Amino acid sequence: MKPIYLVTHDIPLDGPGHSPPSPRQSVRKNLDFEPLSTTALILEDRPANLPAKPAEEAQKHRQQYEQMVAQAKKRDLKEAQKRRKQLEDRCKLEESIGNAAQTWNQEILPNWSAMCTSRRVRELWWQGVPPSVRGKVWSLAVGNELNITHELFNICLARAREKWKSMPTAPPTEPETEGNASLSLADREASLELIKLDISRTFPHLCIFQQGGPYYDMLHSILGAYTCYRPDVGYVQGMSFIAAVLILNLDTPDAFIAFANLLNKPCQMAFFRVDHSLMLKYFAAFEVFFEENLPKLFVHFKENNLTPDIYLIDWIFTLYSRSLPLDLACRVWDVFCRDGDEFLFRVALGILRLYEDVLTRMDFIHNAQFLTRLPDHISPDQLFSHIHAVHMTSKNRKWGQVLQALQERNSPVLKR
Repeated sequence: MKPIYLVTHDIPLDGPGHSPPSPRQSVRKNLDFEPLSTTALILEDRPANLPAKPAEEAQKHRQQYEQMVAQAKKRDLKEAQKRRKQLEDRCKLEESIGNAAQTWNQEILPNWSAMCTSRRVRELWWQGVPPSVRGKVWSLAVGNELNITHELFNICLARAREKWKSMPTAPPTEPETEGNASLSLADREASLELIKLDISRTFPHLCIFQQGGPYYDMLHSILGAYTCYRPDVGYVQGMSFIAAVLILNLDTPDAFIAFANLLNKPCQMAFFRVDHSLMLKYFAAFEVFFEENLPKLFVHFKENNLTPDIYLIDWIFTLYSRSLPLDLACRVWDVFCRDGDEFLFRVALGILRLYEDVLTRMDFIHNAQFLTRLPDHISPDQLFSHIHAVHMTSKNRKWGQVLQALQERNSPVLKR
């Protein structure tokens, strides 16, 4: 049989058993060259069946190619320099953390009582406590005025487990923070039932505190034991975040001891017992320093009826652990353990100072939304720079003096 030819493309076919080439293959085989990239399209001469490039166009294409190569090299160099800088910064940070941990372990912790108030230690504290010693430093700084022992923790935990066993299997209802103030002691201890509901919403992105996670039982144990230890307080939303941060840095019994002592501080007890009168005094004290440090933003908030309870309650209830990135929240905790309740309100002013330009351009709704859901990425150095710039004195009076003066007066009222 004679070979069959496809006249259109001049490509011989071997016979009826051979499938014809695809149009793409036909076009490819009809080209005098195979362009490997856009670069080839710029530099290669045109196929023989097309008019040749004019010299000016060829020169222009060569220049474009050279510019592309130069830009690509510039980008590569910039990226390499950026990666090298990030590596250097990470190495410096790791070296700094290692040196700081050595200083804390070998010099400060063995001589805690003598050194904890020294200027050098306070400066190291401000820079952030190394994660490897953070739990120990927090425990020492918070103290154990309640004299809680590991044995007491086990007793409270055993009581909580007994109550859990006797509880119905029906799913718990949504806890009401405000309602806890009026509950009887028995009812508050019954708030054990609400713990499971709240644990599932504690740092959900970490996936370690939810049921089946490695820290679920620890968090459940601490919150249950505390509810039996302080049935007059019971479980209140926000506690799970505080307990979770402590669990990440301490063993379970020591985390419980620190948890109970932290919540026993005057400010935390006022909030978790929902003492409205005392809470208003804290808010009023905050506004004194707010007006002193950020008068323009203070006036803007007043004009928009944005009162501090709208954003401060969540910040104080969770000690910023839900509002700030976890690593930044831990650094806030470092100084909070050193300076006490005053620092919580100083951090609030630091946040307002950091975002002052943004907040002054917003109305009530957008301000409230922004402050109740802060940006996911906040520079620790920037925030602490703004916190450092906050002055906690007003008319020669410090935070404690302002708060005490307000406590001696009638309860202030937040005007909306």
